[in-house]
Amino acid sequence: MSNIREAVMDLERHAAEQGWDRPLGLYALVPTADLLKAEPALASLLGIDSPVDPDELTPVEQEPLPDDVPLEEALGRILWPEDVAGCALVMERLVVKGSDETLAVGEGPVESGRETEEIRMVAGVMRDGSRHCAMRMRSHDSDSEVLNGADLIPALTSALALTLDLDEDDGGERGDRSAKG
Repeated sequence: MSNIREAVMDLERHAAEQGWDRPLGLYALVPTADLLKAEPALASLLGIDSPVDPDELTPVEQEPLPDDVPLEEALGRILWPEDVAGCALVMERLVVKGSDETLAVGEGPVESGRETEEIRMVAGVMRDGSRHCAMRMRSHDSDSEVLNGADLIPALTSALALTLDLDEDDGGERGDRSAKG
């Protein structure tokens, strides 16, 4: 089983170090051993001087998604190559307090007329079907108050699973989609 939890929590800590009001980040999750085998010079850059755990994952940041395309549509256009073991997404949203409803991108709390909470979500999914999420609220911006779990943000992990061509109805088994539009 992959180490998706550790990869997600590392991404969450990295995002926290960068601060709030950051753009969405999309990452390929690649087994570190495979990455170092393909690119041995990366070992010193990553500070690795000993053999790595075969389950260790390295997030590789991707080009930004287009700003003018809704997230669901942008993710629907992605299909990762087989050597990518998983993927992760880091994003900030305004959530209506007391619900799981998020405000539309660009919609502020004043326009919505509702009380909101700013959150950062990190979701990751692997080809083996494993997934993990982390969520930090801006009003509780502390490492000790980060929520995390496999089923914390199911809509987001389901959307990410589709980019890996995982059929959500089969519990993570490969789907039979032949191409994406």
